[in-house]
Amino acid sequence: QVQLVESGGGLVQAGGSLRLSCAASGRIFSINDMGWHRQAPGKQRELVARIFSDGSTNYADSVKGRFTISRDNAKTTMYLQMSSLKPEDTGVYYCSMNTVLLLNYWGQGTQVTVSS
Repeated sequence: QVQLVESGGGLVQAGGSLRLSCAASGRIFSINDMGWHRQAPGKQRELVARIFSDGSTNYADSVKGRFTISRDNAKTTMYLQMSSLKPEDTGVYYCSMNTVLLLNYWGQGTQVTVSS
């Protein structure tokens, strides 16, 4: 079993920055990709950024140029550096992991609130 634990959320003013972390533990094998998703009140969960096993990344258009996804060399901790935050970035941020065996794991989420 794999556990994902997010941290780093909080309250920040518009224009500010936050860095989220996602720590993975347990029986981790053959990761295909890890990602950050967010869910605003009353809206569907959306993909924010993703990093693949080869290090390639992709981002939602709404965060390009402001957010950066990365991971440590051991590939057990993933980060999301968020800058120039906007009120519309508010939501619960979740990390996910997909394995090559099509197993999918989610963290419990961390709240990010951006005040105007």
